[in-house]
Amino acid sequence: MTTRLRMVAALVLVVGGALTAGCGRYSFQALKGQKAWKEGNEAYRAQDWKKAADRYEAALEADPELFKAAYFFLGNAYDNQYKPAKAGEADNDAQIQKAVDNYKKAAERDPDPKMRKLALEYLVAAYGQEKLNDPAKSEPIVQEMIKLDPSEPTNYFALMKIYEDSGRYDEAEQAIMKAKDMKPSDPTVYNTLSGFYNRQGDFPKTMDALQKAADLDSKNPQGYQLVATYYWEKAYKDHRLTVPQQKEYIQKGIEATDKALALNADYGEALTYKNILMRMQGNLENDPKKRQQLYDEADRLRNKAMDINKKKATGQSK
Repeated sequence: MTTRLRMVAALVLVVGGALTAGCGRYSFQALKGQKAWKEGNEAYRAQDWKKAADRYEAALEADPELFKAAYFFLGNAYDNQYKPAKAGEADNDAQIQKAVDNYKKAAERDPDPKMRKLALEYLVAAYGQEKLNDPAKSEPIVQEMIKLDPSEPTNYFALMKIYEDSGRYDEAEQAIMKAKDMKPSDPTVYNTLSGFYNRQGDFPKTMDALQKAADLDSKNPQGYQLVATYYWEKAYKDHRLTVPQQKEYIQKGIEATDKALALNADYGEALTYKNILMRMQGNLENDPKKRQQLYDEADRLRNKAMDINKKKATGQSK
């Protein structure tokens, strides 16, 4: 089960419990609906999507006012039955359309603002490339989400993706820049920005954003190690680089691993990358003595990384 699916499954417990506890209507229809709601939640947690959809439909048929919370879970049960590989098949396509219809109802009728927001997020995903591939319909939904919460950067990330998928790259960049304006100290914003620039093939801007993300989370060695990884990849794989450019990127990669190792001297991945980068540096060194010194230091780092990994594998590391 994916992290997102586990989160939604957990919501069934919260929403289901709250709805049951607050149910003070004891007509035959209400009791019938409550039974169907409970059965739907049990089937949902078991990932029996077909049964869950059937039971949620029954709850809503019994009392659509009392069981408004069922709209989101009904939509998600249909959503999980949709198979992108079977797009074009009538029965399969009907599942995603039912999902969309119920997400819309949830966004309009669910009394819980958190569930309305979640319904909008899933509605955007339903219109995404992997499913209905209709960005024209998802864009106004995301714009509405931004109006509801203009300080939430993930809404701008979603808008960026819509524009990027449509080839509207200037607008995509503007969207992510708005996220940066809202949360200028959030490393996630800069990591997302670096991903956008990387896909556009703009290496300098990619690295500027990655470095900013690492600096904003300066106690986390993983950010600096990610910077080192990008410099290694560029120096190793881009055969258009001149030797001076290779040397520059290798040195910057080494500096990034040094920052990671300053925070965690036993960071195996940083040791491994510094070893590789120093070997690359040695390969470009004309002075035999300096070249050998670089190789020797690379060997030391490699051996230390191997020793750390061995201890981890045998449970000896602290």
